[in-house]
Amino acid sequence: MTNQDPSLAVKKDLVVTLDYKLLVDGEVIDSSEQDFPIQFLQGHGEIIPGLENELYGMKVGEHKQVVVPPSQGYGEYDPEAFAEIPRSEFPKDFPLEPEVEVQLRDEDGEVVDAFIESVDDKLVYLNLNHPLAGKELHFSVTVVELREPTPEELEHGHVHAPDGAELEDDEFDDEDDFDDEDDDDDDEFDDEDDFDDDDEDEADED
Repeated sequence: MTNQDPSLAVKKDLVVTLDYKLLVDGEVIDSSEQDFPIQFLQGHGEIIPGLENELYGMKVGEHKQVVVPPSQGYGEYDPEAFAEIPRSEFPKDFPLEPEVEVQLRDEDGEVVDAFIESVDDKLVYLNLNHPLAGKELHFSVTVVELREPTPEELEHGHVHAPDGAELEDDEFDDEDDFDDEDDDDDDEFDDEDDFDDDDEDEADED
């Protein structure tokens, strides 16, 4: 931990380095102990709003327990957010197994994450809900470091690596992805309601 102004507290446009532990239904599902503290630009929606809002005013070394309801986390569970895709639309070597993540591209070109719910002889049933949709999130967090952003970080709205490269998206963001480190391993398909051979070729290349 670097020497810092003891009066410095979390506010918008500060880079926050945060140790965390996330529990859902009493089970630890993620922790910075397994990796590294997350780093993000406060007030720019890089983490879920229910957690970000609770960090304001915290100082380096301060610890806090935060409970985030679904509405401020990954949303409520939607029982209708499912899609049925013919098995033939998937590459032959794609692991068609429950809980495998799949990326779809909607009509607007936006990437949507989904998970295989089940598979039968003809169809693959995809769950479009976030894995933590409908869940109350229990965070244990400690502020490790605070610093001013570089002009480039402030302009881009996110933190850069020390060498100036852009960091991968942090976990607990307010989009549909929970663990972006897995994205490179996921096959990506075009709109779930309109697949063609070109889409399968694109998935093979990913």
